[in-house]
Amino acid sequence: MQAGNSEDWQQKVTFVSFYHHTLHMIDKRDRAALFRTRLAEAMAGRGITQSALARLTGVDRSTISALLAPGTRLPNAQLAADCAAALGISADWLLGLSGRPEPLADLLATSLSITEAPRALIDEKIFEWHREAAGYKIRHVPATLPDMLKTRAMVEWEYEPQLGRTAEQAIGAFQDRLAWMRGARSDYEIALPMHELAAFATATGYYAGLPAETRAEQLERLIALSEQLYPSLRICLFDARRVFSAPVTVFGPLLAVVYLGRHYIAFRDTARVETISRHFDWLVREAEIGARQVSDHLRALMAEI
Repeated sequence: MQAGNSEDWQQKVTFVSFYHHTLHMIDKRDRAALFRTRLAEAMAGRGITQSALARLTGVDRSTISALLAPGTRLPNAQLAADCAAALGISADWLLGLSGRPEPLADLLATSLSITEAPRALIDEKIFEWHREAAGYKIRHVPATLPDMLKTRAMVEWEYEPQLGRTAEQAIGAFQDRLAWMRGARSDYEIALPMHELAAFATATGYYAGLPAETRAEQLERLIALSEQLYPSLRICLFDARRVFSAPVTVFGPLLAVVYLGRHYIAFRDTARVETISRHFDWLVREAEIGARQVSDHLRALMAEI
């Protein structure tokens, strides 16, 4: 814990130092000139004239004209904020403090979203994210066993109680999407807690009542796929007493999604996607059983059925 806090603190110190250094550099390059350039750019992009901006901000047209004139100093904070609000842009960007023109609320809306997570086989949202990330590596910590590796019998047992349409229709749609995903040339890296497979093999906990035949068939499928598809499919097992993870999927560098049960929380900003990617790397690094040994572990579990 101490090491993590130290690392976080060092990152913050580095960021603050970089931030102040950047501001200093911008001052040297004349922030007032940058303000004029960005104000003119925003006005032109939105088709707003000096007179229109004056009306929107409640100042004289001559004031706006002066803001755009060479040699004029930066306006006061209130006027800069009023101009930014009227133009639908970020005041920080207008003043040279940010590289993104979108207002903070818009940036947050695009970088983080919460959507419903229906209890369904590879639901529409998940499938949409897979299509978006086609060709990228997909990293996945599933809530149970990975849907894309399940047998038909396992799917029927697990999902039939929740399916709104007939199980046959739902499974048909699931198989179609599964076929597309396997042809999308995305590598998959999957991290599973060891206790999940132990509960599965012994039909305890979540898997209570699961027939022995279904469990044996599923384990045989996992063994076959882990050997046939390696290294494009890599499965590792971690000890949840030592390391822990909520269900999460990282879709290449584009998106990271945390599964809450009824909802998905999706992050699109680079910093958070990288943070969750590092979390997954940590799970792999700390795994008790690596991708090369997982089939042997699965065979050992077969003896418990």
